[in-house]
Amino acid sequence: MRRVCTVLALASCCLLQVVTPAAGATRSALSLARGRSEGLRAFGGLPDRATTAASSTSASDPEAPVPVAPSIVPPSGRRLSSDRVLEIADRLPKMRGVRAKYRGSYGGAYLKGPGRWQVSYFSRPGKEIGQVIIADANGRVLEQWTGFQVAWTMARGYPGAFGRHVNALYIWLPLCLLFLVPFVDWRRPFSLLHLDLLALLSFSVSLAFFNHGHIYASVPLTYPPLVYLLVRMLAIVGLGERASRPWRSWIPAPWLAVGVVFLLGFRIGLNVTDSNVIDVGYAGVIGAQRIAEGKPLYGHYPSDNEHGDTYGPVNYEAYVPFEQIFGWSGTWDDLPAAHAAAIFFDVLAVGLLFLIGMRVRGPTLGVGLAYAWVSYPFTLYALESNSNDMIVAVLVLAALLLASSPPARGVFAALAGLAKFAPLALAPLFATHGLTELPYRRRPLALGLFVGAFALTTLLVGIPAFAHDSLHEIYERTIAYQQNRGSPFSVWGLYGGLHAEQTAVEAGAVLLALLLAVVPRRPGIPALAGAAGAILIALQLGLEHWFYLYVPWFFGLVMIALLGTAVQLGEDPTQSPAAPDAASGPARSNPLAVA
Repeated sequence: MRRVCTVLALASCCLLQVVTPAAGATRSALSLARGRSEGLRAFGGLPDRATTAASSTSASDPEAPVPVAPSIVPPSGRRLSSDRVLEIADRLPKMRGVRAKYRGSYGGAYLKGPGRWQVSYFSRPGKEIGQVIIADANGRVLEQWTGFQVAWTMARGYPGAFGRHVNALYIWLPLCLLFLVPFVDWRRPFSLLHLDLLALLSFSVSLAFFNHGHIYASVPLTYPPLVYLLVRMLAIVGLGERASRPWRSWIPAPWLAVGVVFLLGFRIGLNVTDSNVIDVGYAGVIGAQRIAEGKPLYGHYPSDNEHGDTYGPVNYEAYVPFEQIFGWSGTWDDLPAAHAAAIFFDVLAVGLLFLIGMRVRGPTLGVGLAYAWVSYPFTLYALESNSNDMIVAVLVLAALLLASSPPARGVFAALAGLAKFAPLALAPLFATHGLTELPYRRRPLALGLFVGAFALTTLLVGIPAFAHDSLHEIYERTIAYQQNRGSPFSVWGLYGGLHAEQTAVEAGAVLLALLLAVVPRRPGIPALAGAAGAILIALQLGLEHWFYLYVPWFFGLVMIALLGTAVQLGEDPTQSPAAPDAASGPARSNPLAVA
């Protein structure tokens, strides 16, 4: 949510001084071979300026379009001439239609890597309005794009741009089945939990359209599951649902544990042998090297990732150990440091979920939560993209695990918020968690410990940034940049003209974050997870740019909330669950403990 992120991020800074390809689409030889799509220039897909001007692309990129003057003579090594490819493109109904909308538009021919031509059409102000890719060998039209899909190659459905082979049905569908099976109660087929699980998997429908380049279908389809999960989290927090039916797996916990080990090994193996590093992982490595060498963290990033400095300092600091161990060549190569970081944070998320389940209800829930993470296809999707979104999930889960300690909550709330700015909205929730369970005289101390830890952490992690960059520079490169960029990957950006509605959703997310911080709710970790999940989902509903990599931000929280009232195997689900331990209720003998 843009406005709340702006306010919270500025407050933090002041203490110091974010399967299937489209029909006819062809793989981009350089970018997809190296594991990135050519349009992924700025964290989740900024417009690819390489498609609008050859001079804006590195000369070392063989896929850079090279302009060719009008001629009937084919260039050396080509079968077609520039005039011929323009003639082919001019006959396409799609191009004729877009040119009719922009009177006075004109076209140009470009060499596009080995064996291909690119024809680009421009309106008079110089905006690219149409693009055609033609095979030199036979004049066949390989691709044709208009609208958002001209500037946003991310929206074209190129195979392997995100997640590589995890998008294949022979991997995705078995994962969906493996995710469902342990949590299905065959005795109650109409259990609400089954609908919850299907809602989590229903993002797959949107992803299928995205993989085919149909963003006018994929974008709207993300909102029903987001809204449903928001309502469910609020119900679990206590705003609507008085009691939830306990979950009990029909698969023994040891068998699930074996499944966790097997699937975790599968994920790591797939990452090492098949995954790609998208721009956000690349940016993490760039920033890590800058920190290690004592260089400015913000500004002057490489031309192939010039807006890689749009996140908080913690995002880059998290990559420092991996960059120091695995190094970096200075180019967008295989980036082993990014692979290692993604694997590490994925395994850490599994461990944190297991520990949270152990503290809330014991080993059965711990194993169940760990299994849910390793079997859920969208966490593998993020791992296969080697994105930085696992960092957010891990830091929020760590704050949840240490919920009984105000200082620990303060530390991890600050770390999460200064990795990607949206989690700063969780600070009020974590600050007030459990205060009502304490005597009045102890509440100021607990709140003060949280605020002090939050502020001190903010100061420490900000040192690499403010040692070289001014507050104005950091703001312009992060908050201001994210506010001003557009995106077709939300209803707000795709359709336009919805500013008032988007503002209302953003305001609602702010109000919800504040309300959940002060309104009494059920005690315990599951309710806290539900509240945190509701806030993150509400924030995502108002984002100008939303993508499937954001699902892991709230997935662990949602599963903790849904399964947090689970009973041990063999217990009678009609009986009250065992009393919560120190993690899910206040340790009254400790004056600083807050549930």
